[in-house]
Amino acid sequence: MSLIDVLVLLICGSASGFLAGLLGIGGGMILVPFMILVFNHAGFNQEVIVHMAIASGMATIPFTSVSAVNAHHKHGSIQWKLVMAMAPGLVIGSLVGGSKIFDALKTSWLSLFFAVFLVYTATQMLLNKKPKPERDLPGGIGLFSFGAFAGAVSSLVGAGGAVLTVPFMLWCNVKPHIAMASSSGLGFPIAIASTIGYIYGSWGHPNLPTWSLGYVYLPAVICIATVSVLMAPHGAKMARKLNVAALKRVFGIILFFLAAFMFNESRKAFGF
Repeated sequence: MSLIDVLVLLICGSASGFLAGLLGIGGGMILVPFMILVFNHAGFNQEVIVHMAIASGMATIPFTSVSAVNAHHKHGSIQWKLVMAMAPGLVIGSLVGGSKIFDALKTSWLSLFFAVFLVYTATQMLLNKKPKPERDLPGGIGLFSFGAFAGAVSSLVGAGGAVLTVPFMLWCNVKPHIAMASSSGLGFPIAIASTIGYIYGSWGHPNLPTWSLGYVYLPAVICIATVSVLMAPHGAKMARKLNVAALKRVFGIILFFLAAFMFNESRKAFGF
């Protein structure tokens, strides 16, 4: 990678770390489009660029989530009982989705799936719907099942899970700051399990560049993780001061632009 590529990754890593602390997201969705640009500039094989971008983005989340979790835990914002109830399902879903299913998807379909998921996430953030006051969290089986679903989907798009888990918790009347903080704790098992799945499913792939561990490109992970862990505590601190609902709407608009980029990547991969 060139110096410009490294600078882009450092800037994106700073943004993803801040957003991880602020909104409870792992930052993978922000990172993927920019890593695609960086990997294209580096001349990597077109067949693996989108897979590498998603996998490398997910591999940075454990570092960011640990920093964000520590910051939220100090303020007692994480509902650990809920995190522990959902974690087993998240791990199983992430392992399954991140291994053979992820590897089997062609770039065209993976880019399209990612773009559609961005549109869904952006819409949820813009609508900011309020749940019925009588609704509550489901029991253990319900939390496990939703965790498995969220883990599988998250592994396919390189997201830390918050784009699914936060709306779910809000829908079940978990307080917003608790939901966003708890999603940081949920991001860790998703990211670890998905990364293991990515590496296992792509081990020995012939089109991967040097310094890759399966689809995970280690230089990019190091660049992003180095700065993201420093910014996550600042995001967590700001989450208690700023109007998070307004910030979610701004972030939702940004996601629409990123979705347009990924739709275009999918179009090119399909040959249209």
